[in-house]
Amino acid sequence: MITSVNNGQVKNIIQLNQKAKIRREQGLFIAEGRKMFKEAPREWIHKVYVSETFSSDRAFMEQVETLPFEIVADSVFRQMSDTQTPQGILTVLKKPSYTAEDILKGKNPLVMVLEDLQDPGNAGTIFRTGEGAGINGIFLTKTCVDITNPKVIRSTMGSVYRMPFLYVESVVSLNCELKKHNIRTFAAHLNGKNSYDRESYTCGTAFLIGNEGNGLTKEAADTADCLIRIPMCGKVESLNAAMASGILMYEAARQRRQ
Repeated sequence: MITSVNNGQVKNIIQLNQKAKIRREQGLFIAEGRKMFKEAPREWIHKVYVSETFSSDRAFMEQVETLPFEIVADSVFRQMSDTQTPQGILTVLKKPSYTAEDILKGKNPLVMVLEDLQDPGNAGTIFRTGEGAGINGIFLTKTCVDITNPKVIRSTMGSVYRMPFLYVESVVSLNCELKKHNIRTFAAHLNGKNSYDRESYTCGTAFLIGNEGNGLTKEAADTADCLIRIPMCGKVESLNAAMASGILMYEAARQRRQ
């Protein structure tokens, strides 16, 4: 049993939780909780850490013991955890690697393109909602939040295991790849020509979503084939990025079911 916070493994877990650079260098990320462990692809799992109290759950430990694992004193586990109320199990996973082709393969892909999205909760919610709406994958510019950030991972509720994603240099640089696959791009924009529900998304479609505070850059918006807007009542000017994304993804899903 690991009983000291000075243990090298403990220090490394804390670093992985706190620093994107360390996660990139090691190609690893952390997912906490029972659900995240249960849904994790077994080939992604690098190692599992369980608290001393958690290790008394024999039924659950039968699954853990088939993998590389360590038992950690409760007080030490609390230091390793990124949450206020640790669930007692922490999974270290290998970061997946996808290509543009993984996301754009198949007939009439439906994808999200996120530019400079910063909020971990928004990013994770878009992953989760995207899986529910049946999209093919997500592109993010390099200025976006790190998807392996523990807060993002928690917000995905497991969808990070099933939703292909790829970081790209910019929306402008991605545009050629999208055009090559006959994908029409729609930018959610305050100056949108038509309401979002007046357009067709049954062919290859990409929705462009910008930064929470500033929206899409002019360069990104200029690449879009069409600017669309979500009608607003009252004095509301715009919606939360995840909410707007969800509305667009589910409208596309609705059209494709008909």
